[in-house]
Amino acid sequence: MVDKIIPLDDAIATIDHGDTICVSGFVGIGTPEGLLRGLENRFKQQAAPRDLSLLFAAAPGDGKDRGLNRLAHKGLVKRAIGGHWSLVPKLGAMAVSGDIEAYNLPLGCISQLYRDIAAGKPGMFSKVGLRTFVDPRQSGGAINDRSVEKLVEVKELLGEEWLFYHSIPVDVALIRGTTADRLGNITMEREALTLDMLPIAMAAKNSGGLVIAQVERIAAAGSLAPKDVIVPGNLVDCVVVVDHEDHMQTFQTQYEHAFTGRMVGVVDQISPMTFDPRKIIARRAAKELPVNGVVNLGIGMPEGVAAVANEEEIIDHITLTTEAGVLGGVPQSGLDFGAAINADAIIQTNQQFDFYDGGGLDLACLGMAETDASGNVNVSRFKDRFAGAGGFINISQNARKVLFVGTFTAGGLRVAIEDGRMTILQEGRNRKFISQVEQITFNGAYAAEQGKEIFYVTERCVFKMTASGLELIEIAPGIDVQKDILDQMDFAPVINDVQLMDARIFQPQRMGLKGDMLNMNMSSRLYHDARANILFANLSGIAIESEEDLEAFRLPFENFLLELEGKVNLVSNHDGMSISPRLASKWADLLSRFESTYYLTACRYTTSAFLRQKLGQDLKNRRIAPHIFETQREAEAYITAMQP
Repeated sequence: MVDKIIPLDDAIATIDHGDTICVSGFVGIGTPEGLLRGLENRFKQQAAPRDLSLLFAAAPGDGKDRGLNRLAHKGLVKRAIGGHWSLVPKLGAMAVSGDIEAYNLPLGCISQLYRDIAAGKPGMFSKVGLRTFVDPRQSGGAINDRSVEKLVEVKELLGEEWLFYHSIPVDVALIRGTTADRLGNITMEREALTLDMLPIAMAAKNSGGLVIAQVERIAAAGSLAPKDVIVPGNLVDCVVVVDHEDHMQTFQTQYEHAFTGRMVGVVDQISPMTFDPRKIIARRAAKELPVNGVVNLGIGMPEGVAAVANEEEIIDHITLTTEAGVLGGVPQSGLDFGAAINADAIIQTNQQFDFYDGGGLDLACLGMAETDASGNVNVSRFKDRFAGAGGFINISQNARKVLFVGTFTAGGLRVAIEDGRMTILQEGRNRKFISQVEQITFNGAYAAEQGKEIFYVTERCVFKMTASGLELIEIAPGIDVQKDILDQMDFAPVINDVQLMDARIFQPQRMGLKGDMLNMNMSSRLYHDARANILFANLSGIAIESEEDLEAFRLPFENFLLELEGKVNLVSNHDGMSISPRLASKWADLLSRFESTYYLTACRYTTSAFLRQKLGQDLKNRRIAPHIFETQREAEAYITAMQP
């Protein structure tokens, strides 16, 4: 039996000049800090190894000195390929200055690419990154002029454009777990995330490379439960036990049981946000949260949406996720970002991005640094300041609805909110709505072509992406459109029917979003477009659990229909709707009667495959064509096609 537990210096000595090193970690979670410290010390003492290439998905760093910042020494690193860079500023500075070759690829694509490297494939096809700076027709993800190797190509597949991400063989993988036995089997019971430890290890092993694992403790051989082993010993070459200071659960928290699911944490004592522009933005964004929907909240400004949802007692009616692999619970912020208290599930990062890329997100709320007239957004590069895209491109390109949030201007902005009205006391020094963004992290025109719902939410107004560009649709009470909005932009938005933002947003007390979400009255759920003669019915979140519920639904709906002149075309949203099985037949009977009495044509949409199948079968049994679609766009297209 080979004992794989060895001293740190012996493990680091296996790394050679020119090796490609793949490093795990999401901020501080899963970051092998002890191994990185050992590599830095060896280089300082021996000037070796030299000319390493780094491969990382998220940014294993703290924005200061830890993580990959330890490796930002001239001569140690020759090239770096990463998804998120803002928390590794020392390495980022070398990339921007041209001291190293450097690339920024979507975090999700790097995470998924690990699997294809492990499988010996030449690369990976994805639409993620098309018509952004990652597209080789722009910069191909290159950060500086030294970075001339083509890592991404445009390919045509089945008549459509795809990006092909080249595989990158891995010489050494630096990973981390909680417990190892002497055979190298690794468990992760005290880690906040599982990340991509397994595919990274497989990628290195099947590239003919080495796998070095950092752990905090050793167990007897054969004592680890097989289902607890995340990385099997046959993939691990050596294991290093490190001190607690190099094995914090996050870069902010030494250890929190609730991050692992081993304890249920208390979340109802979270303090409400300060009543300021950030909360105003978070409140407006929270109004878009879908009942029973799956949501991703980005880092920074979007984190406030979770705080508002918790304060408004609606957080249990949505599923919050992080790209790191968390589903459910309360996502954390700062250097705890990526972890969550009381998560429902924690899966691998690459699996989470499979879900995201396939359209699994109902809503994404992301930051917004620069926006232009075409709706393009830049969050990745600003002159000499380089943040990287992280998971932003995967998420923004594939979510069904996207909210970009941020203050209207930046740098010194001061506002006053009195009696429900907003006054701009001092504008920020930097404009955010500019003629052309420096780098395209999100392509507005591409999203418009796909019919995506895209909104841009600020403290003073809301824009919507249209085929004609950004349209101003809402303003805050007290805001002057010309002085406070148009004069502070480098372009003129589309202006048609501008509404006031919800007055409750600008009052310090709770807004009552729970009532809006769960008890919306029927009059606010129904809208008749007289010109097109289409009735839009929003049934999202309605629960039919009793005959009283059914009657409470029927009466106002039918009264609305009776007030219309003649039959109408129906487009009905059933997302998040629940119907008790014992009432399913009566529900279908009601829909059947409405169909024959009030509708010219009727179609419904829901992202729930189960509801589509069940409701469709009930309607078929009553000899009614179901016409149940997955999206509103598909439903509206059907109705339009049916018009004479």
